[in-house]
Amino acid sequence: MSLDPSEIRAMSREDKVRTLQDLMVELAKLRAQASMGTLDKPHRIRIVRKNIARILTILREEELNIKRGGGEDQKSGE
Repeated sequence: MSLDPSEIRAMSREDKVRTLQDLMVELAKLRAQASMGTLDKPHRIRIVRKNIARILTILREEELNIKRGGGEDQKSGE
């Protein structure tokens, strides 16, 4: 289950931190299973790592007060 960035942004800071902790625990379990050779879905490691990165990125953006717009702040191709 991949987390959508808009879903993450809609969460409270506490929910983001709690989800981040849950994902880190899940990643540790998946890595342990992979080392023992009992991992059923190896692609799940990649999904969890990307979700962790998404949450950390959004937390950092909020810390720096970076706003994500719909493109109006983007440079045009002129």
